[in-house]
Amino acid sequence: MPLTVETEALLEFKNQLEDPLNYLDSWKKDSDSPCGFLGVSCDPNTGLVTEISLDNKNLSGSLSPSISMLQSVTSLVLPSNSISGEIPWELNNCTNLRVLNLTGNNMNGSLPDLSGLRSLEILDISENYFSGGFPNWVANLTQLVSLGLGDNDYDEGEIPESLGNLKNLTWLFLAGSNLRGEIPESIFELSALGTLDICRNNISGNFPKSISKLQSLWKIELYQNNLTGELPVELADLSLLQEIDISMNQMFGKLPEQIGNLKNLTVFQLYENNFSGELPLGFGDFRHLKSFSIYRNSFSGQVPENFGRFSPLTTIDISENQFSGGFPKFLCATGNLQFLLALENNFSGELADNYGECKSLERLRINQNNLSGKIPDRLWALPSAKMIDFSDNEFSGGISPIIGISTSLNELVLSNNRLSGKLPMELGKLTQLERLHLSNNEFSGEIPSEIGYLNQLSSLHLEENSFTGKIPGELRQCVRLVDLNLALNSLSGIIPNAISQINSLNSLNLSRNELEGSIPENLQKLKLSSIDLSKNQLTGKIPVYLLSMGGDQAFVGNKGLCIDGSSETASISGFAVCSRNSLHKRFIGNKRVIFCIILAALIVILGGLLLVSYRNFKHSEATEMENDLKWDKKTNHNWKLESFHPMELDAEEICNLDEEKLIGSGGTGKVYRLDLKKGVGTVAVKQLWNGNRVKVLATEMNTLGKIRHKNILKLYACLLRGGSSFLVFEYMENGNVFQALHREIKAGEVELDWYKRYRIALGAAKGLAYLHHDCPRPIIHRDIKSTNILLDENYEPKIADFGVAKIAEGFSSQRESETSCFAGTHGYIAPELAYTLDVTEKSDVYSFGVVLLELVTGKSPIEDEYGEGKDLVYWVSTHLNTLEDVLKILDNKIVSNSIPDGMIKVLKIATLCTIKLPNLRPSMKDVVKMLVDAEPHTFTSPSKHGKKETVLV
Repeated sequence: MPLTVETEALLEFKNQLEDPLNYLDSWKKDSDSPCGFLGVSCDPNTGLVTEISLDNKNLSGSLSPSISMLQSVTSLVLPSNSISGEIPWELNNCTNLRVLNLTGNNMNGSLPDLSGLRSLEILDISENYFSGGFPNWVANLTQLVSLGLGDNDYDEGEIPESLGNLKNLTWLFLAGSNLRGEIPESIFELSALGTLDICRNNISGNFPKSISKLQSLWKIELYQNNLTGELPVELADLSLLQEIDISMNQMFGKLPEQIGNLKNLTVFQLYENNFSGELPLGFGDFRHLKSFSIYRNSFSGQVPENFGRFSPLTTIDISENQFSGGFPKFLCATGNLQFLLALENNFSGELADNYGECKSLERLRINQNNLSGKIPDRLWALPSAKMIDFSDNEFSGGISPIIGISTSLNELVLSNNRLSGKLPMELGKLTQLERLHLSNNEFSGEIPSEIGYLNQLSSLHLEENSFTGKIPGELRQCVRLVDLNLALNSLSGIIPNAISQINSLNSLNLSRNELEGSIPENLQKLKLSSIDLSKNQLTGKIPVYLLSMGGDQAFVGNKGLCIDGSSETASISGFAVCSRNSLHKRFIGNKRVIFCIILAALIVILGGLLLVSYRNFKHSEATEMENDLKWDKKTNHNWKLESFHPMELDAEEICNLDEEKLIGSGGTGKVYRLDLKKGVGTVAVKQLWNGNRVKVLATEMNTLGKIRHKNILKLYACLLRGGSSFLVFEYMENGNVFQALHREIKAGEVELDWYKRYRIALGAAKGLAYLHHDCPRPIIHRDIKSTNILLDENYEPKIADFGVAKIAEGFSSQRESETSCFAGTHGYIAPELAYTLDVTEKSDVYSFGVVLLELVTGKSPIEDEYGEGKDLVYWVSTHLNTLEDVLKILDNKIVSNSIPDGMIKVLKIATLCTIKLPNLRPSMKDVVKMLVDAEPHTFTSPSKHGKKETVLV
């Protein structure tokens, strides 16, 4: 039986798709009708295909133009897949199409003009990689009700005035679209608009007063732009408004009192601006508010007395302002509050007793205020709390024994208060505790031995108190302890040898106590980077390694200490010698001197030989440079200049670099920040070491110079003259992922929350997937690592450093000298490279898996705690037996009850990427798909596009 036109069209559509999970098995040639195909719907009267819906089916490949043969199709819905390629222009023939949803794929190229789809009501092509100019033609689709164009790679441009033609629009999503300039007035004529989302762009100008015309508006997303000016009183006219986020702009001034009349608000966010003054009193009457985030502004005065009393608040962050007066009493009045963050203000007085009933609290930070009095007893017993931080206040009283109920605690920070009394033994019940900071208080008595039960503890600070008695030997059970500080107390007895058994210990401070006896010799076995035993009553010999590592100041004030006279530090140390040197020891010392003289002579001889060889090499290198670098040369003051992006550059300015602007140095050269004088912006300039010029220049030019992808670093130009070589890149303000992971905004506060880490993981995965699957000739990076993933001002990731990259196709035909070159970084190198140089895309997948592990755990690829010769992949593999073990390896600095599920999903992806056998690892396309499914929905507003609802400090 001959195939119908529609069956033939659908089978051709299927043929251009990859279907690894076999969802399209029902699409067969011998079917009587396509109406039985999975995801296909037909008109019951005519039998013609009307809908194709294949949401989240793990499909890849491309869209076939055959779809244009389905003349009656009204709905084409293919979101959350991995489909790539361009939209076929033939789609214009589907004139009955009312719904086109391609969001969340890997589609690219310039968008074809689809003005022929005049019946279209829903168009969503967001979250792809479409490039070229902004699609102004959408203004011709006047029946549109829902329009999503955001999160693509359009050229920088303005919002077209013609979008005002779309009078039926109720949903407009233009986030992350490289838009600049002001919002055109025509947008405010769209009277039916309910959602206006233009976040993450470069929109400038004052917040538009005309927004009050949009009387149907219930959601405004304008965060992360360049808006300035004050919040207009006209905003209060939007009586249906439920959510507003104008965070991360440059707005200032007081909030109009009338804003308190927006009684339907559920989300109110304007953090990281310059607002000042008091909050409108009407905020105390809100009945629906769930999320309130205004941190990093300059608000002052008292918080309205009834704030939160009638609202189902789950999150409030008023940190880093200048609020004063009593601490608000009713933030948890409805019993839903999970995150209470009010650090760095001027609140005074006591905490209300009713906070002890807030059993829902997960994160409580009211540090750096002027709060006083006793902490309510019941506030010590919060069963869901992960973090309690009362530090830098004036609290008094003690820690209640009922703290043993708070068994979920990861961090307890009480430093710099007036707390007193003995520590309760119930602290030993907090087995999830990782940070216990009680420094600079008035605690007394002995350190409870029950602290030894805290086998997750990594940081213990009890300094500047009045503790007495011995250091408990049970500390040996704190096998993860990295930082131990017991200084400035009245501890006595000896330094227990048990401390030498804490193999993870990195920093030890026992100074200014009354400790006696000798320093345990076994302390030398620990890989300490910091030690201070000064001002005690210690006697005996200072172990040589500890003296050389800590210096004199680590041991001063111990009159009974001495040093071994044979030590190299004897001549410069201020300590007495324990005993005279024996003849044997002097002989050993003389042997060392003779050895050093012989070694120095050998170095001089070898240096001379290398100099001769180097001069010969430089002569041949100059010729090789001219042969290897095949480019179209422009001249700029005798420099050879190759530009890859339209950008005016002055070679002399590029190449006269100031050492004060040095921002990095690595194996291929030094990197400088340069603010171009002609106002075209800031760039990063890499000056290559001479030995790397040929290979690095040629490789980076042939890869970065041709790539256009938002998650791949832009190479603007290459410059060459004589022995000098420079590469000009876009400047990445936030450095690299490794730096950002380990930077602290302030003590104990990390820069990257889980939302940022997830977006970094997804963006980097999309960039790497582009290299592997969407370049005309697939590219293997060969050195994927967290330091080669750079972050722009919005923490958008970009893969960088293509100096050792290779083309996948025809790899074996490349010169032997190239293919035999080992590339990669210890800790990221795939295990198969130990026995083969046959590099494939799966080697990059393994390295990327290590980066995912870094993002999830907060750890480095190589750390001493993993064991000799072990790495992060091995360490994680030993913690996957139970859910309890898995939760322990999640980065405790960011984890909370609301996000482990998403973190665990990414952890699973990482373990798949780091499977030992390459053929069992997923492709990067599959990784992108899995990461999309791991989106941290609990961190988002109801928006389908996963917009961040708040930053959890």
